[in-house]
Amino acid sequence: MARTVVVTGFVLGATSGASRWQTGTPPMTPLAGVWLVATTLTLLVVHRFPLTLFLLTAASAFGYYAAGMPGGPIIIVPTIALFMLTKLRGPVTAGIAGAAALAVAYVAHVISSGSFVIQIGSWFLVVWLVAVIGVGTAVRYQYAANAARREQADEHRHRLAEQERLRIAREVHDVVAHSLAMINVQAGVAAHVADRRPEQAKEALLNIKSASASALKDLRATLAVLRSGEDKAPAPSLAQAAELLAHARDAGLEVDVHGEAGDLPAPVDAAAYRILQESLTNVVRHADQPKRVDVRFERKPGSFTLRVRDDGRGTAQPTKGHGLRGMSERATALGGQCTAGPVDGGFEVRVDLPIEGEA
Repeated sequence: MARTVVVTGFVLGATSGASRWQTGTPPMTPLAGVWLVATTLTLLVVHRFPLTLFLLTAASAFGYYAAGMPGGPIIIVPTIALFMLTKLRGPVTAGIAGAAALAVAYVAHVISSGSFVIQIGSWFLVVWLVAVIGVGTAVRYQYAANAARREQADEHRHRLAEQERLRIAREVHDVVAHSLAMINVQAGVAAHVADRRPEQAKEALLNIKSASASALKDLRATLAVLRSGEDKAPAPSLAQAAELLAHARDAGLEVDVHGEAGDLPAPVDAAAYRILQESLTNVVRHADQPKRVDVRFERKPGSFTLRVRDDGRGTAQPTKGHGLRGMSERATALGGQCTAGPVDGGFEVRVDLPIEGEA
């Protein structure tokens, strides 16, 4: 709206001034003023009908000059329309429309003058057409490039948000699933021996208290990250693996540990801890009467391998749930691989993680 008002005022003012101060210029008349205003007001809808408005304003401008009206910058109106046509529809459509307008103007010139000769001043229209389309094309491509950059930035932010959401979902699942599995086992033990062996029931309840306190601590830390938006939660580490193994032993499993993890990069250390945690949780929750779990740490130049194997009976190939999917995602994110499936006499989870900087 503001642009149309400015253009209308400029065209009327410049034409009125030219008719007053330039010799040989026809005086400004009400018809000329109405003609100019009607032509400029079409710019109000140029965004919706750029092709139609360009042809209409071009015809109006040519007709205005041909009718001997006061000279003025009415040519600016089809110029704006042609620019918008190029920006919205592309240079090909604008070029065809501009060429068609020039062809009609040439035919009108031949009919009115009877001469096929084009005056030198008329070549200005060709230069004008090429220049306007060139500028409009440059602006169109600049807008397209900016839109592509914004789209890429939005996609990047969305991808980062999705990765963060999946990371937090894995953290919450691992903390809650592990702790609830241990609490469930200990609660079953307490209920089973409450009447006959109250001391053992008391020990099970203390284990429940310890597991629930640890789960609440980890869960609060994870939720604090969500609220603050900063990664302030303590990173899990295999240095805390003794606590996981103790929980498994409290659940009635015999746990044997072979090898040592050694010092690992923080991302590898955290992923290995969570995978060990989820593996032990799955043994407690899903294995068929397991009695023993073997945990093996294997360190080689450039790689780290973790194996968790139980002796559950009749284990079948599992359906991938959140736990197995989360383990696989953690390994894949670090360029590693996680496999899980039945083996002779039980079930085994194996994860191989690369360690950068080692050879």
